Amino acid sequence: MSAKHFERMSALTLDLPSQGETPLPNVMETAFYFEQAGIGLSKDESYHIFLALKKLISVQPIQTCRFWGKILGLEMNYIIAEVQYHEGEEEEETEEEEVIEEGGKGMDEVEDEDEEKEKEDEPPKSTYKPPPVIPKEENGTGANKYVYFVCNEPGKPWVKLPPVTPAQIVCARKIKKFFTGRLDAPVVSFPPFPGNEANYLRAQIARISAGTQISPIGFYQFAEEEGDEEEEGGGGRDTYEENPDFQPLSVAEMVDSLSTWVHHVQSILKQGRCIWFNPFQKSEEQEEEEDEEEEKAEEPDELQQETGPPLLTPLSEDEGIQNIPAWTAQPSTNLIPQHAVAVLQSNRWPGAYAFASGKKFDNIYFGWGHKYSPENYTPALPPPVQAEYPSEPEITETRDPTLEEELAFKAAKEAALAAAEEEEDEEDVEEDEEEDD
Repeated sequence: MSAKHFERMSALTLDLPSQGETPLPNVMETAFYFEQAGIGLSKDESYHIFLALKKLISVQPIQTCRFWGKILGLEMNYIIAEVQYHEGEEEEETEEEEVIEEGGKGMDEVEDEDEEKEKEDEPPKSTYKPPPVIPKEENGTGANKYVYFVCNEPGKPWVKLPPVTPAQIVCARKIKKFFTGRLDAPVVSFPPFPGNEANYLRAQIARISAGTQISPIGFYQFAEEEGDEEEEGGGGRDTYEENPDFQPLSVAEMVDSLSTWVHHVQSILKQGRCIWFNPFQKSEEQEEEEDEEEEKAEEPDELQQETGPPLLTPLSEDEGIQNIPAWTAQPSTNLIPQHAVAVLQSNRWPGAYAFASGKKFDNIYFGWGHKYSPENYTPALPPPVQAEYPSEPEITETRDPTLEEELAFKAAKEAALAAAEEEEDEEDVEEDEEEDD
């Protein structure tokens, strides 16, 4: 090695920040471990992603960053970065939908006297009330704990995905759509999805993360201060910390038993949230404004609170898919077990992998973003068309008669008139005969 080359390498090493000072993940090291099991991208693409993440960190106030994975699309693919902002850096997005609804209600309340007179003759309005809207979880909690940036190719600008709502997660469970690679593409499906492809992508990322983000048992632990506390709503503890006294298990032990792995991401309830929300819970001000009669009429059935598995639940408790286990564990090689890496593959979400080697582990996803289903996918049928009005004799309009029916009716009418005239003539003749007698 020449002296100039050595000086150049030394300068590059001095310019690199230490691992504790930068949130930039070591993508190349993670790619090396996954490569032992034949999983991952090419070295060139991994390095380009590494540089793209470095560019993202230099622009955004990011505290932690991780290469989440790659979701394939029909036209373009999505490269996904999972980040966390520094405290107080992320701005809360205003919900425009609620503002529009409130503004619309205010306009309806303002009525003139002329409009009231016109409304007296209008038909009765529907008494149907839509179900209450389940609010989304705040940024930094639940399904919105992390922020996700995506790009189609390394080097292209990163685009921040919007936070996910419970309605989007609930609808994403009922449909299956391939991604196009365009965030503004519409999602045409039944039931209709509330958003475009960016929202659908965010919902699928939340579902995949909740089911496949795993870590070796003992690597994370709950804080001692929160040992006896539980979050409101029955969600349990949602924060954890690294265990400084973590002692890694051998590769053979981590492959033989799924109880040596745990979930470190909260599961999503059927409601579409990680922490259950009571939609009929009213504040004190709302209760004072409502009348007693309305309260009695609108008293809904008490909803049962949903509870999911707590954090750091072992994978051995995961439900299988018919006769297929939820996870498949195997070493990266059987020839050299001393240097093998424990690799786990999710059978519920094909494309989700995890590795563990000593105190190092990571999760990654490469796939189409679809959940495995043993049966063929059959979309739900639309509901039957609702009748416009009840079918009653008083309401149903009569059909127009045909020409033959009109002629027959006319002939019958003439015959009846002729018969009536004959009867009148006969009565007149009988009266004249009686008068003559």
